[in-house]
Amino acid sequence: MGTVIKADVPEWSHWVIRMEVDFGEEIGKKKAFSGIMKFFKPADLEGKQFPFVVNLVPKTIGPEKELSEAMMIMAVPAEDEETPTVLFKLQKKVLNGTKVR
Repeated sequence: MGTVIKADVPEWSHWVIRMEVDFGEEIGKKKAFSGIMKFFKPADLEGKQFPFVVNLVPKTIGPEKELSEAMMIMAVPAEDEETPTVLFKLQKKVLNGTKVR
């Protein structure tokens, strides 16, 4: 689990949100990108905790070749571009870096 400490839209994008996520002392902070701009604003994410996959090989994103080091986990109710994705919400806050099983 990680807390989004900063979220914004890169100048080169109209659909991707860039997030800086705090995963606690052991993992540290990582950058993640998610193509959810159609349904969410950066302010919807900041200060909130979400599940992420953090053991991925970093992937370059955009013309500036920024590294995406984590992937947000969400529910995708339909494989179309009109149905909003559903972000997971915890019942209570947990420590950053808590494992999801």
